[in-house]
Amino acid sequence: MKKMIISRRHALSGLLAAPMALGVGAPRAWAAASAVYIEDGVAWDGHDPVAYFTTDSPMPGSPDFAFDHNGVTVLFANDEHRAMFADDPMRYAPQYGGYCAYAMSQGQIAPTVPEAWTIYDGRLYLNFSLGVRELWLADVPGFIAKADSFWPGVLSE
Repeated sequence: MKKMIISRRHALSGLLAAPMALGVGAPRAWAAASAVYIEDGVAWDGHDPVAYFTTDSPMPGSPDFAFDHNGVTVLFANDEHRAMFADDPMRYAPQYGGYCAYAMSQGQIAPTVPEAWTIYDGRLYLNFSLGVRELWLADVPGFIAKADSFWPGVLSE
């Protein structure tokens, strides 16, 4: 089966909205090519991953504080956040490459929005939408165990 790359724009236009709203992931045929969720050449919708930890909220990054992490551009709100990430990217990078953690628990890949996030056990998890985040919050440890069993193998399916 041929893989397709799906962006958040496609998902929000309805291709993924119905299945995700019902708690069913996107078909595996929509697997992503990249190990990191990127759109328009920037990771995580251009949001600063460190800000989730330091400000307890999503914060857009700036090209003035860009950082190349394994060939992917990550934006930060300030130089301090960029330095923190550079010193310990594993601590601050979203799990599952920044793809939807709930979808990953179903063996699927879906884009995310910056507002649908959770820090659990010191790790950042992103979700497709605030509604999907509510599903995720029902059993975070259980969904993490399931997602871990699929990641990163789901990228090559």
